Amino acid sequence: MCLILFAYRAHPRYPLVVAANRDEWFRRPTAPASFWSDRPDVLGGRDLEQGGTWLGITRRGRFAALTNVRAPQNKRDGAPSRGALVSGFLTAAQPPLPYAERLVAGAAHYNGFNLLTGDGRDLAYVSSREARAAAIAPGVHGLSNGVLDESWPKVVKGRTGLAALLEQPFAPDALFALLKDPTPAPDSALPSTGVSLEWERRLSAMHILADDYGTRSATVLLVGADGRITFVERTFDAAGRAVGQVEERFALDI
Repeated sequence: MCLILFAYRAHPRYPLVVAANRDEWFRRPTAPASFWSDRPDVLGGRDLEQGGTWLGITRRGRFAALTNVRAPQNKRDGAPSRGALVSGFLTAAQPPLPYAERLVAGAAHYNGFNLLTGDGRDLAYVSSREARAAAIAPGVHGLSNGVLDESWPKVVKGRTGLAALLEQPFAPDALFALLKDPTPAPDSALPSTGVSLEWERRLSAMHILADDYGTRSATVLLVGADGRITFVERTFDAAGRAVGQVEERFALDI
């Protein structure tokens, strides 16, 4: 994922609301979201190159999602898959914060990452850039390729938009519309992450259109206070056109 907007314990009907974009090379093989044949309790997309995932939830309410830290100067070939950190939590039994804390000591083995872990009771965050793990406070948050709630333009815009949506009745389509914004940030607001100015501009939009790289999918996840889950994933082509949708609704197995 390259943008995760989420509201944690900030809505009376939904203890967790997630709206997230996955940005990736279009040539990278990917399976759309489904319940996994080898782990039927896990719902999520799958990276067919490394076998992990970027966002998923289980029938028991374990949730995890990942963004990369943008630091091209520190990228190492041959580092273990960051997607395995997500699938590792989804298939484990350890609570969110202890799992996140366990990753701190070995974070340097991976290319840069931010990871969210939750189980319906608690939500935690770990960042390789900060080398720390912490419980997340209730509120509306945003995570891109910096650290949690860092004031990148897409994070600021996304948090503001999500907070506004929570003040009124909303459906998944409204969250998808929020994520679909292709407007780049002005140069004066761009972060400096080690890529060229041209790429900083391209990557500053919530929905990225950059030839063979861009927003390949968007996911909306609603975890209801009644234990009902709504999970919708839309996939896009390189022109930004929606080319597929997966929708799953189920009751938590608790």
